[in-house]
Amino acid sequence: MTTGRSPVRMGPAEMVQAAAMARRFYLEGKSKIQIAEEFGVSRFKVARVLESALERDLVRIEIRVPAELDAERSDALRARYGLRHAVVVESPSDQTADSPDPENLGAVAAGLLGELVTEGDVLGLAWGRSIITMANALDRLPPCTVVQLTGVYDAGTAERGSVEAVRRAAQVSGGEAHPMYAPMVLPDAATAAALRKQTGIAAAMGYFDKVTVAVVSIGSWEPRVSTVYDALTDAERKHYADLGVAAEMSSHLFDAEGRRVGRDLGERCITVDADRLRRVPEVVAIAGGIRKAAAVGAVLRSGLVTSLVTDTAAADHLLEKQSPGVRPAIERADPGTA
Repeated sequence: MTTGRSPVRMGPAEMVQAAAMARRFYLEGKSKIQIAEEFGVSRFKVARVLESALERDLVRIEIRVPAELDAERSDALRARYGLRHAVVVESPSDQTADSPDPENLGAVAAGLLGELVTEGDVLGLAWGRSIITMANALDRLPPCTVVQLTGVYDAGTAERGSVEAVRRAAQVSGGEAHPMYAPMVLPDAATAAALRKQTGIAAAMGYFDKVTVAVVSIGSWEPRVSTVYDALTDAERKHYADLGVAAEMSSHLFDAEGRRVGRDLGERCITVDADRLRRVPEVVAIAGGIRKAAAVGAVLRSGLVTSLVTDTAAADHLLEKQSPGVRPAIERADPGTA
């Protein structure tokens, strides 16, 4: 980073002194007071010399992040939606409107989770392909308990889906795993209620109030973009579409403004309640791609999400075409003090 000003010629003594002070400050980490004492000048003189070194192009500061991360979009998205963390990765060059979530979202989310989780936390993982990818990419986690927040799209995929993601995260952290062997969507409320009473499922759900960090995915209300949509009948899909559903997260439905609709669906689903999720200090959503951009905006406006991992295609839509609405992370307590 440079100031953009034209370099001004410096005398040799001035240049040597400025270079020495800059080295002490930028490379050796010394304070301006320490530098002032060493050179026998005031700290105000040191400040002026350091500023001059930048203006005259003697010092250049580079801010470098991995090529796949877009720092500017990340910061803009965080500020616009009041998020605690926003991480934007570069979209694949061949991405189209029908492309699924970029595969690198999960790997980047794994790195973020390694920063957010602290020893003794209860980590909750919902169903989602990106979450499964994230779990497989985990290489470090402090000791924590890991609980499954939702059933799976298809109980027959449990071993390689959400259950395995919970086991993998617990293995990396060395903590306890509490999976749920149950589908997310059941035929009716009575069947769902009976399943919730089963010993293993009830034990896992008993941890929901203790979750401190949750990871969720987001789907648009269309085929192959929402597992809940795919699990319903044509008549049910039309019913919820008529209610204005624009997004789905952990079987909770939202309209374009982030308002919850179709709450009756939750009665027949195995999932964490939205009100409980709202009390979790840190809720990280993983979702990207052009086809999910509007849905991500809807869920952000719901106030249920505090952090987001997405890609540049979705970020551009959120920054250019979406109004931010609520500011969830600002409204919640800091995880460290909650």
